[in-house]
Amino acid sequence: MSTFPQLDAFRGGNGVVRLVGHRGARGIMPENTMEGFEFTIGIGVDALEFDVVLTRDRVPVITHNHTLLGSATRHPDQAWIQEGDLKVSQMNFADLQALDVGGLDGETVYGKRFPDQAFLCNVRIPRLTDLLELANRPGMERVCLLLELKSDPEAKGDTLTQRDVVEAVLAEVREQNLEQRTLLHSFDWDLLDECRRQAPEMPTSFLSELPANLDGAGEESSKSVGPDYAALTTSLPQAVYSAGGQMWCPYFQDVSHDLVAEAHDLGLLVTTWTVNEIPDIERVIDAGVDGIVSDYPGRAQRCILSKGMHWEG
Repeated sequence: MSTFPQLDAFRGGNGVVRLVGHRGARGIMPENTMEGFEFTIGIGVDALEFDVVLTRDRVPVITHNHTLLGSATRHPDQAWIQEGDLKVSQMNFADLQALDVGGLDGETVYGKRFPDQAFLCNVRIPRLTDLLELANRPGMERVCLLLELKSDPEAKGDTLTQRDVVEAVLAEVREQNLEQRTLLHSFDWDLLDECRRQAPEMPTSFLSELPANLDGAGEESSKSVGPDYAALTTSLPQAVYSAGGQMWCPYFQDVSHDLVAEAHDLGLLVTTWTVNEIPDIERVIDAGVDGIVSDYPGRAQRCILSKGMHWEG
């Protein structure tokens, strides 16, 4: 397997467990926002996980759902949008800039999941370029990007759409010369095939979540774009290795010591998501994972330190 320098920022061992801010630090800051990313970097967490989709005018933007979340998006008059009304691929970037994504509606199920998240105003959906430019500022040389390419279930199997999405994202990463600090990350393993075809110099990170796990409120399910787990004839680490991946990113409930050891024997890194509760953080550390993706990076920092470990090599 080829060696990719990008992987070093996600490699654990020797008393190190890497820490990745999920959508910035969703538990305490508005998700997938520049404000959240800057906060996460400011507390000493240099690895950022985030989601990228394309607008109608082919601008890669950072937002989780293809259809904007009603409980996290406001019109200019501060009224919450109607759930399911606005799809990113049907809007130009200028249309998105009229919307405010700086807070959660605390009366909704999704809002109640994150009662400690700050409520800000005049926060916009960022372009991928905005985050890349942040990573290129002086003093940001340690920032690494776990860039999740979101695959639209309505375009499943559409190879032309896959190619266009990957081309648009890679063009911006390459324009900022950040290939050496970026991993391409997705639940859609077919999309990762296209990533490897277009960017053989960049490692791929394979997300997985077994079908028995319940989807979180307010989350667009990844299960329709992921692999057919029932059809797999090998373990998940072996499947990722056989598909050409360099990192396996399982849902935390699917992590075990034996699977982590198997992945390491195959030369894969293991970074698990999204681990928020202290007993779960402690369990995956004990299982030997390389890294932890968390909505509460400060909470994970304290758990790592309590075990006499650190998140920076």
